[in-house]
Amino acid sequence: MLTAAELQILGLSLKVALWGLVASLPFSIAIAFVLARKSFYGKTLFDAAVHLPLVLPPVVVGYALLVLFGTQGPIGKPLEAFGIVFAFRWTGAALAAGIMGFPLLVRAIRLAIEAVDPRLELAARTLGASPLRVFFTVTLPLALPGVITGGLLGFARALGEFGATITFVSNIPGETQTLPLAIYTYTQVPGADAQALRMSIFSVLLSLVALALSEWLARRSTPQDSRHA
Repeated sequence: MLTAAELQILGLSLKVALWGLVASLPFSIAIAFVLARKSFYGKTLFDAAVHLPLVLPPVVVGYALLVLFGTQGPIGKPLEAFGIVFAFRWTGAALAAGIMGFPLLVRAIRLAIEAVDPRLELAARTLGASPLRVFFTVTLPLALPGVITGGLLGFARALGEFGATITFVSNIPGETQTLPLAIYTYTQVPGADAQALRMSIFSVLLSLVALALSEWLARRSTPQDSRHA
């Protein structure tokens, strides 16, 4: 059985991962659409910048967030005037998780949008639909399985986020201590091997469920002909 402290860690981890996903999803859809459907100067460089969190050490991302969104940072200081604080808060953990999962979201959604037949969008435009209406009534519904798959992958990535989180918001029990940070803490405490093991098992199970769901959705959204090819 999980203790009250472990349940709190689990609940905080789910909250951080969920809000990180919710915050990053609209931006992911917009950027994925631009990369899938638009051509512009510097697109390759922009694409590389979007995927940068995949290859950068997470500590570097966390430090960049601390510099930008810290209470003295160029973004964090004005936000603090409105009562919005990210540094050393669970909201900062959600921000870090959302950014680290952002490239996975964008990639999955971009592939889904690229799989949508542009002729369907063109047909809607010829019937008088605006570009925005075409996107919300044709493109997005057809790409929805990819959006959900990307969301699950981003959620799983957020659950495992460690480096950027601990650098940006530290390891504060009850405030920023998510599953990976709690496991790290337990491994440093003599006699806490059982707690570390339980938290590791729950972390693996949650990630497996998210990955299995994303794989199932990916298979469901694949045309029958291509599956049997």
